[in-house]
Formats: sequence, structure tokens, C-alpha cells
Amino acid sequence: MLILTKTLLHSVGIGIAFKKIIFDFCIFMYFIPSKQTTKLSVPQTFPLKAIATLLVILIYLSYSQQISAKEGRSVPISDPIPVKAVIVTMFEIGQDEGDKPGEFQFWKERRNLDTEFSFPHSHHNLFYNPDSQILGMVTGIGTAKSTSAVMALGLDERFDLSKAYWLVAGIAGIDPEDASIGSVAWSSYLVDGDLGYQIDSREIPKDWTTGFFAFNSKRPFDSNKPESDGELFIANPTLRDWAFNLTKDAKLSDNEDLKSARSAYTEHPNAQKPPFVLRGGHIAAMTFWHGAISNKWANELVHYWSDGKTDFVTSAMEDTGTYLAATYLDKIDKVDKDRFLFLRGGSNFTMPPPGITAVDYLLRENEGYTAMEDSLESIYLVGSIVIDELLNNWDKYEKQLPE
Repeated sequence: MLILTKTLLHSVGIGIAFKKIIFDFCIFMYFIPSKQTTKLSVPQTFPLKAIATLLVILIYLSYSQQISAKEGRSVPISDPIPVKAVIVTMFEIGQDEGDKPGEFQFWKERRNLDTEFSFPHSHHNLFYNPDSQILGMVTGIGTAKSTSAVMALGLDERFDLSKAYWLVAGIAGIDPEDASIGSVAWSSYLVDGDLGYQIDSREIPKDWTTGFFAFNSKRPFDSNKPESDGELFIANPTLRDWAFNLTKDAKLSDNEDLKSARSAYTEHPNAQKPPFVLRGGHIAAMTFWHGAISNKWANELVHYWSDGKTDFVTSAMEDTGTYLAATYLDKIDKVDKDRFLFLRGGSNFTMPPPGITAVDYLLRENEGYTAMEDSLESIYLVGSIVIDELLNNWDKYEKQLPE
């Protein structure tokens, strides 16, 4: 019976000192003095009072531990929750289920992410499927929120993320020079569009194409390029290529609304194609920019920082912050930064078609992105191919990165 007591105590996440107190109490109750003698005698059965007391204590501690873990309070965790995949989304529109979808809803509904964990020190609670061991999160919009959310999760002792693959899955603006709305792009080169000097374009020298230029440089796209200090992150290109090759032939959703929208881009052949899967550079900037001039700047900036190894395809806000947190967490072995994938779906174009001003197009799109739900479907479809491959072959991918 004492062996059973030690086993039960070991299974409860309480301090060692408190466990010893409880166990010593049980020993005392077990070796309770007999009424017939002043010597300690070992009774034939464990006293009923001791059994009842022990059960009450264990039930209370077990319940308290579960409540504390769900509410996000710090508790000693003897066995952290295993996570095979983390789905990183940035926003949800209304409820997590049953209404107009944002980035998280399809994943939560279709992947049965029903176990909720409180996450009060970040933007949105966490949701988990104990069977598939998929964990879903919503970081909030913008670099600051994505950085803090990923860092908070990485340091959360409730979860074992050391072998987890991370899929950043969100919408983006997409360059009509490269693809159509509804298309999805895998990215490895993540360029920050905020870090740098800025001079109003009305005050720049005549031979400058933009007033934005890198810290520790003297002009836009200075040939004497400084070392990156947060302007560029490169997420495992081999993993990106593996994911692309796995999904490149996926048939994406298409419809009359998408066809009508892309038909206006008469000067951009790639924009007129049905949605497809591609690879390309990503720019993350807190300012929601739009227009042909800004689009040219984005292409030049991604080309500059990547040394021409990729061009600009998608634009959003969070990914450099997300991967910055990953690089820090990797240094303390909380996550593996080589297991991060970035997938963005084109919900809108980054510049207008001929005959429409940038202002008019931006304001119209802000009323509702033409390819919002279609891009979400494409993201889920393509991302699921990768997630299913990883989970169905976990014996292999747990220890060995895909090649």
C-alpha cells in the first residue's frame, strides 16, 4: 500500500517537500500504535481514515493542478504536454467557430482543437488536440504581438515544443507580377520593411527612388551593404523546398469572383493565372502599404537583403517578429528554429490593375478582400498536406528533418 501511495504522489505535480510531508503522514498512520501495547504494531490493513485522507488530498491536488494549467498559472509540470505541430495564425474575425472565418477558424474546426488552455499573458487562448498533438495559436496582428506571443508560448512550461514543427499560416498581399489572388507562397527569406531610415519622398535627392534606406548606409540600396541586424531572417530553405515540392501540384479553389478580379490585370500574366502554389520572398512591415511605387520598393528591398536569391511575392506584418522569437528560443533549446515553415495566401493584390488608382483600390479592398475566404481555404489545403505528412510519418520526422 505504501508503494501505491508513493506512485500516486509521484503522478501529482506538487513540490518534493510537500510530497514528503504527505508520505510521512501516511507512514505514521500505517504504523499507528496498537491499543493493546505501547509498541508500534503493523496492522493487517491500512487504516480507513488514512485512506480517506490521502484520497481527499490527492483529488484536491490533482484538480488544482488541472485548473492551474488550464488557466495558465505557473505550476510544476512533471510531464509537459507533447506537441508535434504548432499552427500559428495571426487573427480571428469573430468567434473561433461557426461564423465568418479568420485565419484560425478552419484549423480549429477541422483539426478538432477542442482542449482550451488559458493564455492570459498573450492575445488569445491556446487550443490543442491530444490525439494529433496539434496546438493552435492566434498571435494578434503586427510584429510586436507575434513576437511576444511566440516567445510566451516557447517559454510556457506546460508544453514540450522541442520537436514541434511550426506552420505560420496566414493571409497576405500578393504581388501581381508573381501570382494571382488565392495563390499561396512558401517563404524562407523574411525581410523586415520597418527597420531603416526614412525621408519624405518630397525631400529626397532626384536620383533616389525612395526615401527609405538601411541603417548604417548612405543611400537607398547602398552597394556597401551593412550586416543585417534584424532586417533579414532566413528560415530553413531546405524545409521550405521540401514543403513546396510536396504541395506544388495541389489544386486550389477557383471561382468566378476570382476570375473577374484577376482579369483586370492585363499587364501581369501571372496575376491572370488560376491560383497556384509557389515560392518567394516575404516582407513584413507594420504599415499596410499599397500601390505600384511601394510594390517596386518591396521588390527592390527583398532583392537587396537576399542578395538577389529571391524576389518579393507576399506582404504581411508578423513573420520577422515570429522568427526573431524562434531564434532566441532556439538558443535555449525550447524550440528548433529549423522546424519553422511560413505559408501565406494572397487575399488581395499589393498594387491596383491598370485604370484604378492606388487609393481607390485600397479603400475598396478594405471593405472586404476579394480572395479572403478562398485564400484561407488554399492555406488550409496546402498546409494540411504538410501537417499530415509530418504526423503520419512521425517516427521519421520526430528526429530527422525532411529533405
